[in-house]
Amino acid sequence: MRILALIYLMLATPMFAQGSGPTPALANRQLPDPAQEAAATKLMHSLRCIQCQGQSIADSDAHMAGTMRAEVRQQIAAGQKPEAIRGWMIARYGEWVSFEPDMKGAGLLLWLTPLLVLIAGIWLARGLFRRGA
Repeated sequence: MRILALIYLMLATPMFAQGSGPTPALANRQLPDPAQEAAATKLMHSLRCIQCQGQSIADSDAHMAGTMRAEVRQQIAAGQKPEAIRGWMIARYGEWVSFEPDMKGAGLLLWLTPLLVLIAGIWLARGLFRRGA
């Protein structure tokens, strides 16, 4: 009997780990102030859903994205600036949550990589053309 209870418990645990709780109130409801809602929407389009990994929290239907949208709207309604909220989200979920990485640390590498690849390509092409001439 205990083994059967243990099997049921092991099967039920992943089901409850999906975050299927109630959706926060502000996840799908706009703020009454149009200026605040515009600021929240702009910020939500710049933040990546950590569950979907390819969509912004504004476009995602995932429960986690709803929770993140509600948090953004609550903080905007409380008077927080979008930059402060974005910083809070990055501190909480990591730099990956932002579609616009900062120009420091790993973000600097992301911004400089295309330039470094272009310079390396020009240098290699120059060497190949000199050798062929």
